[in-house]
Amino acid sequence: MDTKELIKKVRKIEIKTKGLSNQIFSGEYHSAFKGRGMAFSEVRDYAIGDEIRTIDWNVTARFNEPFVKVFEEERELTVMLLVDVSASEMFGTRNQIKRETITELCAVLAFSAVSNNDRIGLIMFSEEIEMFIPPKKGKSHILRIIRELINYEPKKTGTDIGEALKYFTKMVKKKSIAFVLSDFVAEDFSDAFKIASRKHDVVALKVKDKAEFDIPNIGIAQFKDLETGKSKWVNTSLKSVRTKYKKAAEDREEEIRQLFRRTKTDYAEIWTDEEYIKPLMNLFKNR
Repeated sequence: MDTKELIKKVRKIEIKTKGLSNQIFSGEYHSAFKGRGMAFSEVRDYAIGDEIRTIDWNVTARFNEPFVKVFEEERELTVMLLVDVSASEMFGTRNQIKRETITELCAVLAFSAVSNNDRIGLIMFSEEIEMFIPPKKGKSHILRIIRELINYEPKKTGTDIGEALKYFTKMVKKKSIAFVLSDFVAEDFSDAFKIASRKHDVVALKVKDKAEFDIPNIGIAQFKDLETGKSKWVNTSLKSVRTKYKKAAEDREEEIRQLFRRTKTDYAEIWTDEEYIKPLMNLFKNR
């Protein structure tokens, strides 16, 4: 993609997602992700009604009159976007491919984070770690993340979510919010989710396409696995074949939902051909 076209795409995504973030998501984001707790701010004179446990006994003894500690919410957070850039994210049969949907979601989350004075970072992964951008603040940093998400060409085609989570826990020591954006078509990654969740707040955003559940009756057609490169011929005119295909897809979906429930991971399911506003808002509100 040439520079002019890339700038145009970045600008288009910025206009759409920054508006959504400012008008819709910022308040919900702030409520859903409150920070690490309460931090000491200052001391002040004791007033009738103050709790005894807030008295600063050292200051009280020094001045021979009661003072209390004042605390405020520790607002600043570190937000990491763990983005699946494997070959399956290039699939899409409706409005856009999964990777385009993921890019918009990342932009909305990034603008929401920066409006709350949080730092944002990026890990792109396939079957290996493709890129790591350390968390920082600022609009120019967000635009760099968006540019990479649009223009980056992965070196590998497979998916290893477990490896991405291990890398994240190794590289980011401070407790953070981690959004994992993927179709979650991968080998079992439950252990990595459990380990990451002990230290960090892990949230899953699962992006999917209608054609992964319902194949049309188009006769005998060739189907190719984008990650392995393997292909096979399927007779889609047979109802039994279409039913079996749908049942297998729904079973995979339920397995992933059960995994999120077992690991107590907040998650949202987002379709490539539907607005992501409602599922994101529901996710934030449910927290």
